[in-house]
Amino acid sequence: MSSFDFPDDLLQAQRAWYTAYRQLAQEENPSQTTVLRRALQRLSVRIATHPYWATIPGRAPAARMALKQRTWEPGPAKVRR
Repeated sequence: MSSFDFPDDLLQAQRAWYTAYRQLAQEENPSQTTVLRRALQRLSVRIATHPYWATIPGRAPAARMALKQRTWEPGPAKVRR
């Protein structure tokens, strides 16, 4: 298990990113792909600029991988738009 104590909002953002990515991979409607791509961009910025990363100097790359591993849940889900 990870030794990182991720804040709930960061965990939720990463889970939402995976959900939007899965939906985008299956979407055929061009107007919805635009919405999902924008959602991915917003979530990417929220994750990358989260203040948590400043609290673990020198350990951010390992923490980013731990965040991804902890939030990866294969399966269908819907992202809130």
